[in-house]
Amino acid sequence: MDLNFFKFCSGLKFLGYLMILLVAAITAVSYYAVVLLTWAPRISHGGFTSFLSFLIIVLFHLLLVMLTWSYIMVVINDPGSVPENWKPPSQENLEAGPDDNTSASTSVDVPENRQALGYCRHCRNGKPPRCHHCSVCQRCVLKMDHHCVWVVNCVGARNYKFFLLFLLYTFLETTLDVIVLLPSFMKFFKEATGHTNSASDLALTFLTFVLNVAFALSLLFFIIMHASLLSSNTTSIEVYEKKGVVRWKYDLGRKKNFEQVFGTRKALWLLPLFAKEDLENIPALHGLDFPTCSDDES
Repeated sequence: MDLNFFKFCSGLKFLGYLMILLVAAITAVSYYAVVLLTWAPRISHGGFTSFLSFLIIVLFHLLLVMLTWSYIMVVINDPGSVPENWKPPSQENLEAGPDDNTSASTSVDVPENRQALGYCRHCRNGKPPRCHHCSVCQRCVLKMDHHCVWVVNCVGARNYKFFLLFLLYTFLETTLDVIVLLPSFMKFFKEATGHTNSASDLALTFLTFVLNVAFALSLLFFIIMHASLLSSNTTSIEVYEKKGVVRWKYDLGRKKNFEQVFGTRKALWLLPLFAKEDLENIPALHGLDFPTCSDDES
């Protein structure tokens, strides 16, 4: 009996829903420790302390809104699926021969041609360039980067920008939390000895600081990694595919590589949105066709 052990990977979806609850819990704890416990009470102190407290609270909420917005967009937006019975344009032209006899003879060779151009034996469908089969989602994903359990979704052509913005705003939020909680963390043992605050508040502040430090450091690593991938127009999967290649064919230069993911409208670069004209004029955002350096030079 032919067993496909990859089908058990679909169980990771359940883990993803737990991750969503974990993200919500960490956000709630950070909100309580930073806003309600530490800085909101200082607004009434007057002077520079009030101004600083107000500024921190506003910045915290702004980053929270942006990371939540980006997170929701990654979760709900499909990364891109292959249309049913998809074929490359060149193959469609071959199958549309000049007469019935030519069409019939060409159709016999279709499976072989598909295999040469890209064919998924799991989905029984053609595979566009940069497309890969996800064992968790049990389908092919356009320009697949990876399956992220934190968002219960694949990261691909149509939501990669949202994923990068989620990383960026979460890193900024956690870094802000670390900075503004650092004084409280440094006074942790002193306050614990003097019993100036309740034990639960002290423990919560300590836990929030440690969690945010851990997440900030982890996110910094991922941001650096994806910034490098973005600058060369490469996905996490393609890192292994491009080894030994003199020049990566999808590398159009840093500016155009960036626009292939974020679009050309600078006003929307930091927002989890795409301009209508970018969706119409940048095929890479749809995930079926990608310009190459040879096309760009011509």
